[in-house]
Amino acid sequence: MLDAAQCRQARLARDARFDGRFVVGVTSTGIYCRPICPAIPSKDTRVRYFDTPLAAAEAGFRPCLRCRPDSAPDSPAWRGTRTTLERALRLIDDGALGDGSLGDLCQRLGVGERHLRRLFHDGLGVSPKAYAQHRQCLFAKQLLHQTTLPITDIAYASGFRSLRRFNDAFVTRIGLAPRELRRSAADSANGGQNGEPLTLWLAYRPPYAWPALRDFHAGRAIAGLEWVGEAYYGRHIRWGGARGSFTAEHVSQRHAFRVRLLLDDLRALSPVVRRIRRVLDLDADTTTIETHLAGAFPGLALVEGLRLPGIWSPFEAGVRAILGQQVSTDAARGLVTRLVEARGEPTEHGHHFPVPEAIADSELDELRMPGARKATLRRFASWYAEGEADDDPLTWTALKGIGPWTANYAALRGIGAPDIWLDGDAGVRRALPRLEGEDPARGAPWRSYLTLQLWSSTP
Repeated sequence: MLDAAQCRQARLARDARFDGRFVVGVTSTGIYCRPICPAIPSKDTRVRYFDTPLAAAEAGFRPCLRCRPDSAPDSPAWRGTRTTLERALRLIDDGALGDGSLGDLCQRLGVGERHLRRLFHDGLGVSPKAYAQHRQCLFAKQLLHQTTLPITDIAYASGFRSLRRFNDAFVTRIGLAPRELRRSAADSANGGQNGEPLTLWLAYRPPYAWPALRDFHAGRAIAGLEWVGEAYYGRHIRWGGARGSFTAEHVSQRHAFRVRLLLDDLRALSPVVRRIRRVLDLDADTTTIETHLAGAFPGLALVEGLRLPGIWSPFEAGVRAILGQQVSTDAARGLVTRLVEARGEPTEHGHHFPVPEAIADSELDELRMPGARKATLRRFASWYAEGEADDDPLTWTALKGIGPWTANYAALRGIGAPDIWLDGDAGVRRALPRLEGEDPARGAPWRSYLTLQLWSSTP
């Protein structure tokens, strides 16, 4: 948590670099705001600072309708400090408590309900259910502001199973009925009906090194699956049984991406939007990361605002990492392209990435590579197809043919793990002199960004 003096300075300056790192509760109105809220700043005696919107809501404040805290980047405080809590947050954000019970979630985590409740209470001050419901309501608020989707569709897209439960939870958490909020947002809402793309604004904390991220994706983009332009990145996507596509256009003046999204099942909308945020690494606090790296490596020239270049799913990241073993970037892209064309599900304008079954049941004759690597790829796909795989790539080294580089690369790009050091990577080895003899371990807990900084300096 920032101290009160830092929060006050950021609030009065409306500094976008602190957007999402804390929220401001105003006692005279009962509203909490982002530090960039355009309203006239309140007196210090009427202000309280909170790490997260959830903490402000639990203290009795409701979100501002002007600066829309639901649209802010996520606070690092959401991630928690323990591995189990961090994984639980990720599973809840993906709909674990909407599709199943708390007991089901605990079974997936391998812990008891009492232990999980204690982790949430100690880490966030609320129960797992309260956390899930607050996230659902904030996402619904964003859809009410930014789209013309019917309220019933918004309820289901936010993970609620009934309109009544949605209305009750929304009034409790937001302080207004959904219909009241929809009337106030009618002029700014757009898209989302009759097959039209949804248009959503996804914010980040500046700075954001878009050219570096764009060029990284452009050098590895798979024709028919992804598309990259001067100001945009897009791709075909799949989440569970849902299929669609998105194009994210960078709008630097708003510190945000304008995302146009087509999806054939709105129930997948919330986890899909969160995954888009991860692919673009929108919730990173690069100022904090780069301050740490600059202190650890004084001689290292840093690219300001560098972001992790995400891949849509851990499975896709694993496949691309296996195909990239001991070959150049261009050769790996050629192999992935042939695999997508041969095994991916066709769309009107290209292909979806192949499902595990399509790879596991194939001889992979379209791939010109050693038989041992084909066997590794089939084994990995079978592992996923049979439901035995863990979405944490760091556990994959138990599988024959997957070594530390493959697992670490998939973790860095497939789940956005922030502390991956790719010491076996050829590009990293070539760039090591830039560290001037300093131990790379000093970059923890941000060694993924250190790896990316070193990549940025190699041709």
